[in-house]
Amino acid sequence: MEKTKEVNPLAAAPVSRLMIKFGIPSIIGMLVGALYNMIDQLFIGQKIGPLGNAATNIAFPLTTLCMSLALLFGIGGASCFNLSTGMGDKKRAAHYAGNSLTMLTISGILLMAVTLIFLTPMLRLFGSTDKVLPYAQDYVRVTAIGFPFLLISTGGGHLIRADGSPQITMLLNIVGAVVNIVLDAVFVLVFNWGMAGAAAATVIGQFVSAVIVIVYAFRFKTIKLEKKHFIPQRCHVKRVSSIGMASCFNQIAIGIVQVVLNNSLKHYGSQSSYGADDPIAVAGIIMKVNMIVFAIVIGLAQGAQPIQSFNYGARNFSRVREAFRLAVIAGGGISIISFILFQIFPKEILMLFGKGSDSYFEFGVKFFRIFLFFTWINCLQPITSTFFTSIGKPIKGVFMSLTRQIIFFVPILLILPTIFGINGILYTGPIADVLSAIVAIILASYEFKAMKKLESDTKIVSGSGTE
Repeated sequence: MEKTKEVNPLAAAPVSRLMIKFGIPSIIGMLVGALYNMIDQLFIGQKIGPLGNAATNIAFPLTTLCMSLALLFGIGGASCFNLSTGMGDKKRAAHYAGNSLTMLTISGILLMAVTLIFLTPMLRLFGSTDKVLPYAQDYVRVTAIGFPFLLISTGGGHLIRADGSPQITMLLNIVGAVVNIVLDAVFVLVFNWGMAGAAAATVIGQFVSAVIVIVYAFRFKTIKLEKKHFIPQRCHVKRVSSIGMASCFNQIAIGIVQVVLNNSLKHYGSQSSYGADDPIAVAGIIMKVNMIVFAIVIGLAQGAQPIQSFNYGARNFSRVREAFRLAVIAGGGISIISFILFQIFPKEILMLFGKGSDSYFEFGVKFFRIFLFFTWINCLQPITSTFFTSIGKPIKGVFMSLTRQIIFFVPILLILPTIFGINGILYTGPIADVLSAIVAIILASYEFKAMKKLESDTKIVSGSGTE
């Protein structure tokens, strides 16, 4: 193995400074990713209205599926990359990076093909009504073409950050977002291209970001990628996938929740005074607004990932704990601020996305205040899930990633509405949030106790070795 000849900043620089260095670009990158969908929804809402907003909500599970694959090979590759460099094995790190980029490309192409072939049945499955379906079809037919670019830019950004260039990750996301915003205004507001125009703006922005990743792939700072590193090898792909599985499952879980939620809103909404279309449109807006909060929290978790991975590999456990602590403190602060805004200004936020009926805003305000009541503790689950992934414990990471969405949210969502109707859907969110936060606290506390024992055992061994 090639041993590092100089002290890596991940091992020596103050953890707080590293969190700023890696966290801020990661947060900006995640925010930009979340804004891709929100920007489309803002323009679509103003130009087309609630049916257009509902269509983007119906299409959203495909975006989460893209993100799940991007995180599977992006976060998985980045964690394996940092764990290997932390142990001084740069040769293996290069294989992890190259294999990850190849798998991002292949999976993006396959997902694009499947989506275009089974477009209408998929949109029906995602909860589309007859009125919403044509808008959703126009939107997804175009966005599907950008799936390979989305995977390369998102997953590749994590690898670039792991290489010690978080500013480049931030740059590629900002450039893509700016292109998207400008073209959205031109295509939707000026050319009146509607849903297809918003989708085309998104794809072009993703393409620009992907080009930056491809250029950087041949200019890594800590390794040199060669042709052999891009050839998938089962052992490397398997390891990357196992480490990235927690983050991947977290996104898949979000997608499953979205599908179940859309169909529940469609069913119980049609039985209420709100109708089927308005609740779906409202839910889409609120989930995307909440994604802004999650983007910041996940950005913090991902910013802590290189610090946690490297130092766990180097057995500097105190630095691992400090990175986790700082991520939770910052994430908690952001979540509390968001909770206050959601409780005080729900109608004002909804009005940014276009006009609607009185019942539309009535349901939206209730959704904001009830469904997101425990936003202030939502940070614990994603930060803990990413933490377990970072230290090479994918099973715990996968379990933690499934707690809120699959283990708690979906079963409660299937039960409560049968008793309380559409209002039961609103109370599903806060109950799932509380339960997943409790599990996160228990698992993290247990892991830190085990880490302290490893730390004391290491000191004993090293002490006896010097006698």
